[in-house]
Amino acid sequence: MKITSNTVVSLTYELHTTTPEGNQVFVEKATEENPLVFLYGVGMMLPKFEEHLTGLTVGDEYSFELEPADGYGEIDPGAHVDLPVGMFKEGGAELPNVGDVIPLQDNQGNQFRAGVTAVGEEIVSVDLNHPMAGKNLIFAGKILTVREATADELAHGHAHGADGHSGH
Repeated sequence: MKITSNTVVSLTYELHTTTPEGNQVFVEKATEENPLVFLYGVGMMLPKFEEHLTGLTVGDEYSFELEPADGYGEIDPGAHVDLPVGMFKEGGAELPNVGDVIPLQDNQGNQFRAGVTAVGEEIVSVDLNHPMAGKNLIFAGKILTVREATADELAHGHAHGADGHSGH
């Protein structure tokens, strides 16, 4: 079976990015023992990631690179915010450290993560760009399984595991 809309795909991958000097940097991987399983074509994955997998079948190997515009976008230099230290000290919590990734929530209840870039006496500066913004994403892996999505998976909008029986 080929990867098309409304199929459940399980695959392995290794993800690398590149440094400005052109060296590859390992980011993460999914293995045969712990594969990435997803419902294809419902917007859960990067569109260009899915596009590169279209039509592949079990056993096919793939390798491709996504430019920032096709991944997590370019870095927005204006996506930095200074937050008052007081919001971190509520409930006796400790201040974050530079380099930490912290959970935040906007006024509409949307949750997101931000990278801490500076910690001062009055403010904590955070970068709201996605950690992979501005980076090329280099994927390589193998297709492990492809199957039709179940009615429940289609109704829920996500895969229920490689076999379709890992519920919630």
